[in-house]
Amino acid sequence: DWSTPNWVSWHLSLEDLGSTPRQDDFRPNDALPSGWYQVQNFSYNGGGFDRGHMCPSADRTATVPANSSTFLMTNMVPQAPVCNQTTWANLEDYARSLVTGTNKELYIIAGPAGTGGTGNSGLLNTIDNTRINVPASVWKVIVVLDNGSDDLNRINTSTRVISVIMPNSNTIGSNWRNYRVSVDDVEALTGYDLLSTLPTATQTVIESRVDNL
Repeated sequence: DWSTPNWVSWHLSLEDLGSTPRQDDFRPNDALPSGWYQVQNFSYNGGGFDRGHMCPSADRTATVPANSSTFLMTNMVPQAPVCNQTTWANLEDYARSLVTGTNKELYIIAGPAGTGGTGNSGLLNTIDNTRINVPASVWKVIVVLDNGSDDLNRINTSTRVISVIMPNSNTIGSNWRNYRVSVDDVEALTGYDLLSTLPTATQTVIESRVDNL
């Protein structure tokens, strides 16, 4: 209804990273049901917001089809340029560094929340003739694991989880760590029940903790 994803979830490991260049083939998702509004590659023009990837292009560089898939407009939200290109990008870079530098694999969930963001044209609630909602914030949850198998059963109360809520604004600071919150905070903001396949006792511990590394 708001012409953005509610959330996007993906797994990131070394197998997803390679040398494929950025495809930049922004395009509508023709897999949407008949009658749904299809956001176009030009729908953000003049709105003052970036076509902000939820799953980043740089998280899918193993093959051309994988990278191209991140440019479907159903993976985009209107994101303030400073938020998208600086703070959000810094967290994306950090997440990939965990994979490439410390032999981790990640489970990531990200999405928009609320209405009203401040981009290059000031505070706006919508763009594209009111068809696309501009979120007030963007959020992300990253579950960090050592590389291995049987991932679900390897998550325990000591597992690192990084969660952030960032204002969708050009006045945002550059340090993503300043926007860390708990998973509980993200759930309160969005109404979602995240990490819900885990045992309740494990959820209770890791969802209440704010990352401090």
